Amino acid sequence: MFERPRGGGRAIVVELDFGNGERDERLAEARALVTSAGAAVVGEIGGRRARPDPALYAGKGKVDEIAKLREAADADVVVFDHTLSGVQQRNLEKALDCRVVDRVSLILDIFALRARSAEGRLQVELAQLKHMSTRLAGGWTHLERQTGGIGLRGPGETQLETDRRLIGNRVKLVKDRIARVHNGRQVQSRTRKRNAVRTAALVGYTNAGKSTLFNKLTGGHVRAADQLFATLDTTLRKLYLPDAQPLVVSDTVGFIRDLPHDLVAAFRATLGEAADADLLLQVVDASAATRDAQDDAVDKVLAEIGAADVPRLRVYNKVDLAGVAPGVERDACGTITTVRLSALTGAGCADLRVALGERFARTALAESADSARDDVRAIS
Repeated sequence: MFERPRGGGRAIVVELDFGNGERDERLAEARALVTSAGAAVVGEIGGRRARPDPALYAGKGKVDEIAKLREAADADVVVFDHTLSGVQQRNLEKALDCRVVDRVSLILDIFALRARSAEGRLQVELAQLKHMSTRLAGGWTHLERQTGGIGLRGPGETQLETDRRLIGNRVKLVKDRIARVHNGRQVQSRTRKRNAVRTAALVGYTNAGKSTLFNKLTGGHVRAADQLFATLDTTLRKLYLPDAQPLVVSDTVGFIRDLPHDLVAAFRATLGEAADADLLLQVVDASAATRDAQDDAVDKVLAEIGAADVPRLRVYNKVDLAGVAPGVERDACGTITTVRLSALTGAGCADLRVALGERFARTALAESADSARDDVRAIS
């Protein structure tokens, strides 16, 4: 079986339409993912199907078309912007005579490439191990079916069980280490709450400009780049605002549509910063054509990590590209609910500071303390 690439190579991107629409936007995102993984896109191919083919996902005719394009473009990997089963991947690799990578594996590869902290690497490894374990059984079926013959009596099952045990042991070890990290974060969170420190977490679709905005707000130096998943490791910085409560802002990993469930589960310790926050700053790329679809993907992940009910302030970024004026929108009570800005140029960033200052005004802290004292007197 061909090994998955960690980066580099010449890739053909396959994007099939099953009636979901937005094919061009999905194809553009797939190209960006492949580029982020370090490969060069040398060809693209699409098509429409009512449903995936059980054996080849794309169907024999389309696979023949992909094979011809791969040979003509001298590509060494074919990337399907879809989730393939282990059987489909192996059948495609045999038919195309090259490596085949699906969307899940591609995202996992990018995460493995970008993870810098020990915590980030552990979380990526856990997701990779879980993904690998789902494909183990199929990978050894050619041996499991053998019931006789010299050297073929039982080794398939033995090897399969050995691999399962090894992966299971490693998964347990990694989970234990991540649990210790999670416990440490919980201690830090409780300490911040005891010290009356409020928290705001930047969340949003990948490449929406969260890290650029984080740096602009806090004076931090988080790596910001025009690419998908430039940031994987959560960073926290204090933000000083006049007449406001102590505030810590966190920059988190970006979300994407069809984010692998195992990856979300593995990064739960990191994403817990969003679930425990007092406010979510939902950063939206105002220039994105698929803005609504991106918002849906963000909502889905937030619900999965238990952050759906955390108060939000919408931040429309990249207004310079969208041709929209910076500014704010308030609700009927006068509360700022939306800020339009450009983190790159700085236009509108002062409005975000004002919004945060209003949300976490010191008067609100005093009122909360007075209310707590009243509760204590009422009980006594």
